[in-house]
Amino acid sequence: MPIIQITMLEGREQETIEQCIRNVARTVHESLGAPLSSIRVIVNEVPKNHFAVGDRLKSEM
Repeated sequence: MPIIQITMLEGREQETIEQCIRNVARTVHESLGAPLSSIRVIVNEVPKNHFAVGDRLKSEM
């Protein structure tokens, strides 16, 4: 059972995230031969003030 976790900054449209999940699941299915029903895709959205590059928060960029 493949489990794919995607962590991204919040702010994308729900439809965009859902399409990404579908595309990732299909890609894993095609490349690994895993049944779609066994594939898990988890998206974690992180607030921009909880993510930094070096000492600069993404909310400051």
